Amino acid sequence: MFTGIVEEMGRLAALEMKADSGVITIEAEKVLEDAQLGDSIAVNGVCLTARDFGEGTFSADVMPETLRKTNLGNLKRGSRVNLERALTLSARLGGHLMLGHVDATGKVTSIQPEGNAVIYTISAPEEIRRYLLAQGSVGVDGISLTVARLERDSFSISLIPHTLEVTTLGQNGVGYEVNLEADVIGKYVEKSMKGGLPGGQGEGGLSLEKLAEGGFL
Repeated sequence: MFTGIVEEMGRLAALEMKADSGVITIEAEKVLEDAQLGDSIAVNGVCLTARDFGEGTFSADVMPETLRKTNLGNLKRGSRVNLERALTLSARLGGHLMLGHVDATGKVTSIQPEGNAVIYTISAPEEIRRYLLAQGSVGVDGISLTVARLERDSFSISLIPHTLEVTTLGQNGVGYEVNLEADVIGKYVEKSMKGGLPGGQGEGGLSLEKLAEGGFL
């Protein structure tokens, strides 16, 4: 589990591709300070497992599902990536709880300065827009951000200079593909409202009637 507070930008040293999977090697500093084999490290918001360490690098397996659902397969040698170590129970929760499980990708469609901030508009498919709400949290390339506005097929975020300086969003322009992760709380609420099985089947779903029976309404 992560917080969406990027610790450093690493650099892609290699992406060794096979038929439908690969091994990614990242140059880093801070996230390697106490890293051990098997540790989870978020790379652009994707939870990966460290399988090997080199001189200032770590490597991780990238499975077919990860390549299908994230932007990792689009990276080139030298690409910058956002890095964050897994959350510890003694750490401050500066962002919001993130699993490192990307829901979908979107593209930066507009970048507009606004005072001391910059407004990024990002296209997003329905599978993730359903969980977004204005002033709610969203993970963009592993960065915990606040939704400023919601549109029919996109959403906007307002970035301060610090975020632009220390993350990949400040390194890329319009057309850049980003990994998106919705707030997990919304997913659990939806699951509870619909019931325990896909499609809302099964017992245990919530309804206004059940909430009233329990004295919540």
